[in-house]
Amino acid sequence: MFLLGAVVAWMGWPLEAHALRIKEVAAVQGVRTNQLTGFGLVVGLDGTGDQTSNMAYTTQGMSNYLQQLGMTLPADAKLQMKNVAAVLVTAQLPAFAQPGQLIDVTVSSMGNAKSLRGGTLITTPLKGVDGEIYALAQGNMLVGGAGAGGGGSKVQINHLSAGRIPSGAQVERTVPTGFALGETIDLGLNSADFLTARRVADAINAKLGAGTASALDGRVVRLNAPADANARVGFLATIEEIQMEATVPAARVIVNTRTGSIVMNQAVTLGPCAVAHGNLSVSISSTPVVSQPNPLSGGQTVVAEKADIKITQEPGKVIQMDASPQLSDLVRMLNGLGATPQDLLAILQAIKAAGALNAELEVI
Repeated sequence: MFLLGAVVAWMGWPLEAHALRIKEVAAVQGVRTNQLTGFGLVVGLDGTGDQTSNMAYTTQGMSNYLQQLGMTLPADAKLQMKNVAAVLVTAQLPAFAQPGQLIDVTVSSMGNAKSLRGGTLITTPLKGVDGEIYALAQGNMLVGGAGAGGGGSKVQINHLSAGRIPSGAQVERTVPTGFALGETIDLGLNSADFLTARRVADAINAKLGAGTASALDGRVVRLNAPADANARVGFLATIEEIQMEATVPAARVIVNTRTGSIVMNQAVTLGPCAVAHGNLSVSISSTPVVSQPNPLSGGQTVVAEKADIKITQEPGKVIQMDASPQLSDLVRMLNGLGATPQDLLAILQAIKAAGALNAELEVI
């Protein structure tokens, strides 16, 4: 996928700052989600579950669950449960979540089940990193895929080994936060930038009075907050809606070598340089050659391979690339090279190495 030509209009914006709300560049520190996970079993599958002869934890998990229900299986019992699959259940516990609140969960197969479609997750405790249970998950799964097979053939659409249960877990325990404690509240910027931190503090002080906010570093802005919890909520609601002047981001080029995607922000500029581009292709074709012996000679038929190797090199030409103050000009010049996205990755790296690309080149 080649994104340069498709976003010329957006990238042609001048480097002008625009207004942003503080809630779009910062968040209250300590107010965050928490990751939950648990081991569970999906039942009711149509013969597409784990092959329990190879999945010992599926058998053990079902035995433990039945034991909790008062049913003890013999130690030498060999279970063949084609309708059961062992899964990992994950969820995100929102900030300020209260007992009884419902959250979504994701269910992923951890064995060799062919499909989780039509399955039901039985009661699964979801634990945090501290080992405490914060939610209980259960319900029918939604799997956004379909598949069929027979006679050695198989057709599958989308993914069948994972699904979701909307509102599939109920919160059982709250996570304590320091939101209402202390005399100050810290705002954490989404990205470290000293100019942004200073502008956030200046905007808050201009709205609520001098001394309300102070920038501690390029990431944290400290607020002098009211002691009353209700007043503190209103205080933060007001701060989140305060508008501030946005800063121009650092010039950056993001390159995804796996997909060939290249994305540049509006601050990227180019110094004068010259680029030569040409393609070298090598093609190898193989043709079978059969050698037959003479009649009654007692020889054997021999099959050999004849390889034909061809090297083609397209003529390259040197293209002068003038200094570009706007990204739209840079995109137009790069598209003029006629290079493929993979070739363009190497060209951008070479331009950066030559010191003509005024941006940080990041490969993901």
